[in-house]
Amino acid sequence: MPDKIVDSAVEKDDLVIPLIDFSAFLSGTPTSQKTTAEAILNGFQSAGFIYLKNHGISPSTLSTVFANSAKFFARPKEQKDALAWYSPEANRGYTAQGREKVSSLEELEDIAELRKQVPDLKESIEIGREGEPGMPNMWPATDGDDEAKVFKEVMLDFHDTCKALHIQLMRAIAQGMGIEASWFDGFTDGGDNTLRLLHYPEVSKSVFRRDDGQLQVRAGEHSDYGSLTLLFQDARGGLQVRSPKGTWVDATPIPDTIVINAGDLLARWSNDTIKSTKHRVVEPPPKPEDAAATSYPPRYSIAYFCNPNFEKVIEAIPGTFEESGKKYEGIKSGEYLVRRLTATY
Repeated sequence: MPDKIVDSAVEKDDLVIPLIDFSAFLSGTPTSQKTTAEAILNGFQSAGFIYLKNHGISPSTLSTVFANSAKFFARPKEQKDALAWYSPEANRGYTAQGREKVSSLEELEDIAELRKQVPDLKESIEIGREGEPGMPNMWPATDGDDEAKVFKEVMLDFHDTCKALHIQLMRAIAQGMGIEASWFDGFTDGGDNTLRLLHYPEVSKSVFRRDDGQLQVRAGEHSDYGSLTLLFQDARGGLQVRSPKGTWVDATPIPDTIVINAGDLLARWSNDTIKSTKHRVVEPPPKPEDAAATSYPPRYSIAYFCNPNFEKVIEAIPGTFEESGKKYEGIKSGEYLVRRLTATY
């Protein structure tokens, strides 16, 4: 059993993000499992974010995934453009820098205007469940390209690895809520999740000195759409979380941890007892040895967006609405996500 199940990863401006040892849930005693489950639920209810350590994904696995991600983004532009993201329903494929604009807005015209003014400085590729009819993943051609074959194999394995962690996390949330631990299993077994590889390219420091007074960001202020997001950061960081005081607080990378946040659909599912907290990605301050450089170095991150099975109707979870009533009508998971993605691209 770990010495300390819960610690503090971030504590500033009334924002407290816990650091939780997940081994206590995966292989601990019933008492430590209960303590861990309650800490996870409390973190999502109070901050909307947690850090997770001893989560079962090895450093060597993550190193391999990050290395293959970097190799993909180093491919020629024409190869990546040929794999373009093609529909909100599929949510698969490559997105070039400046196309996506994540924001807290939902009106298409407002987002289009914001995209022109303050484009997100990143490129990405989304990888969904393999073998979905009519919604193929967009892989680099593997004929005669061993690197492409390895890329596909590594990313599909990692998609499955993250799916297994998602199932365990939802079991912890259920246990924290005092309902049957397997209550969410029928909502998570399909694996309708998205693995997103992100590259924030090297960029001139002058880009961040805007004359119009707006902050140039790597990814704009937004909340995520689904149930949970697993974020694997590199050492540079840049993630900021909005505090209860309205300030932006750095979610500094901690080695061998995953930053996990609740999304809008889980907040809705929990009848707003769980928070979906706004966050953004900015350019971290340069390290002292890089202060004289004229550009910021590239950085990489990996996000795994967890969703309930797309055909499942999402209604308030037992125990969240009996006294206050249901705040939202039921909606299919897939329909909700397509609506949100349509506004983003």
